[in-house]
Amino acid sequence: MKRLIIPILILLGGIGLAAALLLTGPQLNSKPSEILAPLVRVMTIEMQTVELSALTHGTVAPRTESELIPEVAGRVTHVNPNLVSGGFFRAGEELLRIEPLDYELALEQARAGLARTESDVTNARKDANRQDDLVKRQLTSAAQQDEASNRLRIAEATLRQAKAQLSRAERDLMRTRILAPYDGRVRSEKVDIGQFVNRGNSVATIYATDYAEVRLPIHDEELAFLDLPLGGNHAPAGTNAMVTVTARFAGAEHQWQGKVVRTEGELDPKTRMINVVAQIDKPYEPSDTRPPLAVGLFVDAEIHGKRVNNVVIIPRPALRANSQVLIIDANNQLRYRDVQILRQVNEQIYLSAGLENGERLCISALDNALEGMTVRTSAPANSSPANNNQANPL
Repeated sequence: MKRLIIPILILLGGIGLAAALLLTGPQLNSKPSEILAPLVRVMTIEMQTVELSALTHGTVAPRTESELIPEVAGRVTHVNPNLVSGGFFRAGEELLRIEPLDYELALEQARAGLARTESDVTNARKDANRQDDLVKRQLTSAAQQDEASNRLRIAEATLRQAKAQLSRAERDLMRTRILAPYDGRVRSEKVDIGQFVNRGNSVATIYATDYAEVRLPIHDEELAFLDLPLGGNHAPAGTNAMVTVTARFAGAEHQWQGKVVRTEGELDPKTRMINVVAQIDKPYEPSDTRPPLAVGLFVDAEIHGKRVNNVVIIPRPALRANSQVLIIDANNQLRYRDVQILRQVNEQIYLSAGLENGERLCISALDNALEGMTVRTSAPANSSPANNNQANPL
């Protein structure tokens, strides 16, 4: 019995000690938990003047490419040393010469035939005049007069034929020398000295080097931001959109300046793209800083477009549904604002209306943001997002 009483007394003593501690301990006052406003990133609005542009690409092509075709047949006696693949030549320079002996003989024959015919015409005219005089004196018949007049007409027709033959012989002799029609370069050649060439057979392919052209596909929506000659004809002087052409060549990046000269007449119904043609003057002009703009080179191009004032560039996450943004007022409360979108390019939005200089824009993604919600702001972000070469602040 004694063994049972002792543990009970110990238990009762512990309970009493615990109750005393609770009654004599410090009292805790409960406080309601503080709700913190969300922290957001802020961008300060700053109006800009931007130059809209469009990025595209294409392949360099010659403005004119021709097949060099002899107009007379014969053996080749001279080939210009520059008439090789990659060779340059000037307008009027002799590229090829065909043996002229046969054509010189043909020219002499034509000259002799013309002299003989001129003599026949002179005699026939004298005879016709004599017959006319005899008819007036009634010393010959009308039949003889008609015969003399007919011989004169035949002689005059033969004279015209002889003159035509002489002209053709002179032209054929000139064609034994093939001259360059423009300043250019040789793409390929297939002729050599001693070779017999036939009329109409191509002996070389050449192209002009005064300027190069690049066909650049542009989406139809981009045309609103560019000043382009949409009629298809060449643009009037001074109205051409400028183009910066960039290519990587020989391990380095190089640039050339050009201009849009025309647009092609068809819009691709599948891609909604239209081709514009850019012209780069003097692509082979010697330079110590860059290589020539070779035909066939693949290039990137930036077409410079219209200048627009009072534009705000914001990051894409700052744009909310229904073309709205969130403005933070002086009391750090959110306010929805309708804006007018000018253009969307990758991760940037260009706004033309709806915002004012100095306003603070919320650029953080907020779920269930409410009008009038209080927020905490971080340090203001740069008002001009990184440029992507499609709208250049001026």
